[in-house]
Amino acid sequence: MDAKLVNPFIDAFISVMPQIGFPTPKRLKVYLQNKTLDSHGVLVMIGFTKQLRGNVVYNMSEDTAKFIASTMMMGMPIAEFDEMAQSAISEMANMLAANSATNLASLALNVDISPPSLTIGANTKVVISDSQFLTVEMDLGGQMVKIAVAVDKAQ
Repeated sequence: MDAKLVNPFIDAFISVMPQIGFPTPKRLKVYLQNKTLDSHGVLVMIGFTKQLRGNVVYNMSEDTAKFIASTMMMGMPIAEFDEMAQSAISEMANMLAANSATNLASLALNVDISPPSLTIGANTKVVISDSQFLTVEMDLGGQMVKIAVAVDKAQ
């Protein structure tokens, strides 16, 4: 995996999240994983095609997802991770994917993005790559969001 392909996704997270009401995220750990991802409760997967192929997954606990949804909805309390909260998380993923695509364009990479796929449930495994991928842990105002980047340039 080319590390230059990971930075557009991290840069998108760092620049977009403060625009929607969060403190500037802090990068914590970066590490390699093999093929599968263990869900922390809520996964949002976005696929990339054209000159870049693969998936990016935002992995977080349900409490973190509720915190994000609440912040996006101007502090409205979120007791359950219901359809409105799920919609907010999917919209966040759309914004991050669009910004990532713009960042990738600055590297002369033309990409298409899929609509976000939201999966709910802790202790599940999801195959996101046929090889290794990078995971970047981000601190978002005391909440953890793990960004798994499993993309490569198309052949």
